[in-house]
Amino acid sequence: MYPPSYSTAATAGYAPLAAVRHRIAVGVPLPFNVRNADGTLLLARDQRVDSHDALQALFDNGSLVDIAELPTALEQVRLAPREELPRLWNDCFERVGAVLRQCRNDSFRDALHEASAPVAELVARDPDLAIFQVLRQDQSPLTQYGVNHSMNTAIVCRLVAARLGWAEDDTQRVFKAALTMNVSMLELQGTLAYQAAPPTREQRAAILAHPMRSVEMLERGGVTDRAWLDAVAQHHEVPDGSGYPQGLTEIGELASLIRRADQYTAKLGARHYRDAVTADRVGREMFMSEPGHPMVAAMVKEFGLYPPGCFVALASGETGLVVKRGHAVNNPIVAAMVDAKGRAYAEPVRRDTSYPAFAVTTVIPARHMAVPLAAQERALTAF
Repeated sequence: MYPPSYSTAATAGYAPLAAVRHRIAVGVPLPFNVRNADGTLLLARDQRVDSHDALQALFDNGSLVDIAELPTALEQVRLAPREELPRLWNDCFERVGAVLRQCRNDSFRDALHEASAPVAELVARDPDLAIFQVLRQDQSPLTQYGVNHSMNTAIVCRLVAARLGWAEDDTQRVFKAALTMNVSMLELQGTLAYQAAPPTREQRAAILAHPMRSVEMLERGGVTDRAWLDAVAQHHEVPDGSGYPQGLTEIGELASLIRRADQYTAKLGARHYRDAVTADRVGREMFMSEPGHPMVAAMVKEFGLYPPGCFVALASGETGLVVKRGHAVNNPIVAAMVDAKGRAYAEPVRRDTSYPAFAVTTVIPARHMAVPLAAQERALTAF
């Protein structure tokens, strides 16, 4: 029931803003209009609440939201036309980041479920566009860097788990465990990525402690799933006992997949002290480090040597962006953007690299291709 102070007329068709507090975060665009207790517009959709005090004041003052404006983010993903999916990916990164930064809240588990469900649906709707999120590796500072890395690792885990034929329950667990593996060091991850000097003694201690600290934070946030918590605790353990924090030799399957996905995505990202490693090289290095391992084999098959998001040169002399995986790991579909004479095409041209005339000859580092992100996204959704 609504509080007694709300009149029937004012609240017909409305819900208390406090009832959907888990969908609002400081500094993140509002997903709906916010109204005063009498139903008049107070804040328009996409405006931002700038402080925790201002947000709490909205709850305390009996602010309302129109129930008709509450289609869930999951429904939006299911109903959106394909060209809208890149924008929804950006929304999901923001939403998951806001939830991860509030891990200590007792409503965290439910908030994460709501925020992560659209991500899983986006992966299912267009796996190639999901892989592109991993390859684009935006260099965002501090906490957003940590959030992006966790999201990328979770995307890899979900795709590989599906290829391995895991049950949906375990696929969901490994996905959420990857999202939350580093909740205790999100800001530190960003700091280390941009830091020229080696980690300090205090930073090393925080790194070694973060698996168990993350588990403690998740438990305070309402997570009780032991398999999820164990995967977070063990995601840096290695079968030969050289891992941390406990030096275990028996490690769960979920943690084993997270560790490999973590390594894969980390190599794809640039650091202050090195450039990003090209995707074909990362795939080959992963495969050669553990030849025949089913998780690594599944990862290489799922992403291919030239995953969506790679820039490549073709035997035709053209250069372009990989937009879809092909039937073989080395034969993707490419949106050619520049012809053999270096002239940009007015519109990307589809090239099937299984034909020798358009075979991939080399990967071009993204820093050498001045193609705006929006143009890349348009190419990915055009074919």
